[in-house]
Amino acid sequence: MFGVNLTDYDKKVYREQLMDFLPPKFIDVHVHLWEPGTKRPGQKGAARWPSLMADSQTFEDMELSFEQLFPGKKVAKVVFGSPSCRLDVVNSYVLKNIQEHRVRALYCTNWDTTPAEIKKALDAGFVGIKPYLNNSPPYIPAAEVRIFDFLTHEQLKFMDEAGGIVMLHIPRAGRLRDPVNLAQLVEIDKKYPRAKVIVAHVGRAYCPEDIGEAFGVLRNTKNLVFDFSANTLDLAIEKCVEAVGVGRVMFGSDMPYTKMRMYRICEGGNYVNVVPRGLYGDVSGDSHMRETDKTDITLFMYEELLAFRRAAERLGLTRNEINDIMYKNASEYFNIEL
Repeated sequence: MFGVNLTDYDKKVYREQLMDFLPPKFIDVHVHLWEPGTKRPGQKGAARWPSLMADSQTFEDMELSFEQLFPGKKVAKVVFGSPSCRLDVVNSYVLKNIQEHRVRALYCTNWDTTPAEIKKALDAGFVGIKPYLNNSPPYIPAAEVRIFDFLTHEQLKFMDEAGGIVMLHIPRAGRLRDPVNLAQLVEIDKKYPRAKVIVAHVGRAYCPEDIGEAFGVLRNTKNLVFDFSANTLDLAIEKCVEAVGVGRVMFGSDMPYTKMRMYRICEGGNYVNVVPRGLYGDVSGDSHMRETDKTDITLFMYEELLAFRRAAERLGLTRNEINDIMYKNASEYFNIEL
């Protein structure tokens, strides 16, 4: 899909519930770019449903989509390739957009990407890296992958020395509450304090069961930052802000996947994207997807921001604090001025 097919209901949701809540300018720190036909087949640990939603997002598609989604707002984007693509191809495409459009961008890495390669990427204009669990050693089963299997100590040591940004999508079925994840996040925070590590999706805490006692541990960290991309769980956003403070939370969307028309429910700790019947083909084999005949369904992007609004209202956040999360924190982190 090129751009976004907004309905009258979408426009009503934006106009009545989001337009005045959102600041006039903000930064999305989590946007994927890739060209059609560059994905690799059979990705370890990857959810199936995103492939039903988007087969690409070019720079031009992204720009049009944001214009349509946020009329009257000025939005900067931090971009990186899809880590499920052929990395050399997608990193080259993102570099082209750095050079042509001066966007801030992250370099997709493999588990064996060397510091020398990362340095070359930073010298070329990337501001950090995007590791991902499917780019771990092939002999490790998806369920057993740990953070340090795809974001190595050698890479972290270099990023710490360089003061570079790391966008981290944590692995494992336990998500944020997983004790191995928590132990390794704490280790990263202590060992590599100058590496600017962003824990994406609030640690994939998409259902209340994913949270566990995580924020009792993470409130003692000093450097980790969190984005709430592709997360509609207001409880997770609320608990994250309570634990680490307004200054360590940022807005990210995970576009183009948040073009999806959906709302999310949780059943027994499993998140389910409820979508209009027939819109995304056969979803019967995906435990994270379900169809409905309901008609008033808006977009994932708006559902995420409505969740943030609910969390902000319960926390009593001020306009300045909302602006910090939506704009100021990322502006300082990525050196972006709008």
